[in-house]
Amino acid sequence: MNIGEASRASGVSAKMIRYYESIGLIPPALRTEAGYRLYTDQDVHTLRFIQRARGLGFSVEQMAELLALWRDRGRASADVKRLALSHVERLKAKIAELEAIASTLQHLAEHCHGDGRPDCPIIEELAEQTHPNVHELSEQRSLTFRRAGERRRPQRTATAPAGEL
Repeated sequence: MNIGEASRASGVSAKMIRYYESIGLIPPALRTEAGYRLYTDQDVHTLRFIQRARGLGFSVEQMAELLALWRDRGRASADVKRLALSHVERLKAKIAELEAIASTLQHLAEHCHGDGRPDCPIIEELAEQTHPNVHELSEQRSLTFRRAGERRRPQRTATAPAGEL
């Protein structure tokens, strides 16, 4: 089958198939005399494996390791489990990071008047020069506001409990 047929059968775009081939994740396809790629049912099965692994968030490097384990009939399931659990830990860390970011943005949005006034803690926090990226916003979860008479601008403290925003 040609690359378009392999793409439809596997759910992997033709562009990604070529990419996976270029980085060695899959072996180079057989070629016709005219240079067209030819794929076998086994190639499609491998592409489906890759597609499912990608859907679970595995990196290209992890997919390569999974493919090697899949092809190795003498593998130890402990190796597969180790890889999967390691990935789970990375996913949980990413979830925690995203929850912290969402919490920070929620907090900032709750303190934005959302009216015609120009003062906005969201814009002020994003413009803060001490924070070059949004990931640092999530790390600095404890925000307090100055008291009456001053602009409502987020101010960081290091003593507030992590759960309070």
